[in-house]
Amino acid sequence: MAVIHHTTLQPTKLELLASWLPTRDWYTGREGGPSPAKAGGFRLDDPAGEVGIEFMVVTDGTEEGAAAYLVPMTYRGAPLEGADHALIGTTEHGVLGTRWIYDGVHDPVLAGEVYALLWGNAVAQDQSVDDTPDPTVSVVAPAGGAAAAGAELVRVVDGADHTAVVVRPAGAPGELTLRVRRVLRSAEADGAPGGGRITAEWTLPDGSAARGAYVTA
Repeated sequence: MAVIHHTTLQPTKLELLASWLPTRDWYTGREGGPSPAKAGGFRLDDPAGEVGIEFMVVTDGTEEGAAAYLVPMTYRGAPLEGADHALIGTTEHGVLGTRWIYDGVHDPVLAGEVYALLWGNAVAQDQSVDDTPDPTVSVVAPAGGAAAAGAELVRVVDGADHTAVVVRPAGAPGELTLRVRRVLRSAEADGAPGGGRITAEWTLPDGSAARGAYVTA
């Protein structure tokens, strides 16, 4: 179980994202520069208890019609080998010290846990409360066949509004592509019939709730 420390981060995650978002091809831009504001999300537990995993929804500003993005992030106590290109930044945690924050789609721990969530072998957790499931997250498992015991990250490819995370289920032939939505739209209905999807609820800048597909398989 992940332990959420209510402490300081210097710089904050939103400050790091303000610098990082404009470097992404899928970022649509904002007059006056990026102004990310937290608008929802959920966490997953690393079974080994080493890596923090968070799916954060941010809006670019708080005005009506502000663009919304999904930023999966992992938090590590040491650099992830071979992932310099995926580093969002480093921060000083008030309890844990230096933390390396990565674009989580490039982290094999996150990829494995998203696969587990799709197959019902992991539970989405509240963003801010220890050991508390998030009831706004719902999952439809991919059709056909049984889940393998874990999955290996193979490659990551950014698209115009999503990132394709290709995994190889353990002991199974072939690969599975998980499409992580980056640019979010309210009432989104991604995923072909019979496909897998992770759908969650987030809050728009005007205070209304929206549901959409975060991940499809």
